[in-house]
Amino acid sequence: MSLYDLTVNTLAGKSQPLGAYKGKVALVVNVASECGFTPQYAGLEKLYEEYAGKGLEILGFPSNDFGGQEPGSAEQIQNFCQKNYGVKFPMFEKVATKGAGQSAVYRALSAQHGEPKWNFHKYLVGKDGAVRQAFASNVAPDAKELRAAIDAALAE
Repeated sequence: MSLYDLTVNTLAGKSQPLGAYKGKVALVVNVASECGFTPQYAGLEKLYEEYAGKGLEILGFPSNDFGGQEPGSAEQIQNFCQKNYGVKFPMFEKVATKGAGQSAVYRALSAQHGEPKWNFHKYLVGKDGAVRQAFASNVAPDAKELRAAIDAALAE
């Protein structure tokens, strides 16, 4: 199943078909507001601003799966992201990234590349909706290997 076959809810609670991103490259990230990796929001926003015009979307999925580090409501998450990092990339409702209640999005993402081990795990999805590569939490948004993979996916 392609990621772009799914429909999810935005952080504002509106239904959003991920098919709207078909033909673009997506970096899907499970985010959390109280994590040691939370400052990556700044790097993700910078990456989004730099690459959005080239066909990259960053899709943020809050998750409370790791250390209970995303306890907030949708409104609290939205306010936190705006106030602290000026996040403009699309954000979606909180999801389960692993285990029995795993969301359809993370079932699709992790099928060939494994479940996230922590917050800010990144999946690079090609224009066709297939996962190209996964990056661990400690791979920063400005890491050379991540940028090289994004450039390669955009060139496909």
